[in-house]
Amino acid sequence: MLLQFADANSDLSSSYFVIFGVPFDGTSSYRQGSKFAPDEMRKASYNLESYLLEHDFDMRSVRIHDMGNIGTLDEFGDVREVIDTVYSTFISLKDKFPIMLGGEHSITIGAAKFLKEKMDDVGIIFIDAHADFRDEYLGNKYSHACVARRAYEYMRGKIISIGVRSASKEESIDAKKLGYQWISSYDFMEKGWKDSIEEALEILNVEKIYLSIDIDGIDPSYAPGTGTPEYFGLKPIDVKRIIKFLGRKLIGADIVEICPPCDNGNTAVLGARLVQEIIAAASTP
Repeated sequence: MLLQFADANSDLSSSYFVIFGVPFDGTSSYRQGSKFAPDEMRKASYNLESYLLEHDFDMRSVRIHDMGNIGTLDEFGDVREVIDTVYSTFISLKDKFPIMLGGEHSITIGAAKFLKEKMDDVGIIFIDAHADFRDEYLGNKYSHACVARRAYEYMRGKIISIGVRSASKEESIDAKKLGYQWISSYDFMEKGWKDSIEEALEILNVEKIYLSIDIDGIDPSYAPGTGTPEYFGLKPIDVKRIIKFLGRKLIGADIVEICPPCDNGNTAVLGARLVQEIIAAASTP
């Protein structure tokens, strides 16, 4: 029997929310192991209540399907193959609300390709510690260190990152030259979560949002199990508030870069909880 996310008990055809995992970490540049994260989040989800007290929302009140992982832990070879598989999966779920469990952040390039080709008036908000705006990294243009650059190209600029606190000088120069904007974690702390997300939405000027949460956007004191930890990050409550604020604007999401071999178990629990937050926010007024 395949491991499924808790409360994801409905069939695919009748479900709006569809969870799937992408167990790939082939371009991870520091700590590897994020390919194990989809199933670790699934396991952690069974420790969570179905009822979300603060939302007055029961996960069992909506139809959720977990289609399992697309590919096995050792099946994928080249990252471009993974991106193409993600893209094809999003096409098959065009009328659903996809929630993708990574895996490394490069998989979001497949989502960006789909959004650009198949949806109108949509932008991507990244929560991420890193700019990820390199044109290539270690000779690979589709590395997890290039995800924002590739997404920026696909989305014709309709992306923004929140929580950035690490970038190369070249990335910073290119971002200014090309018009890519981010809200650093330092500016976020000065402005507060509400002003920051309102600023991000004003910059994007779109009706629909795809949310990509790199777990390293959250400070490693809260989320230690990640491949590339950076201190001075966001708090989990900040991300929770952002998700709730986005609410019905959300049309899909992913949670990436959890690294179970470097975790004490808490980061996987946080990832599972954020899945619940996303479903609740997209389901309630």
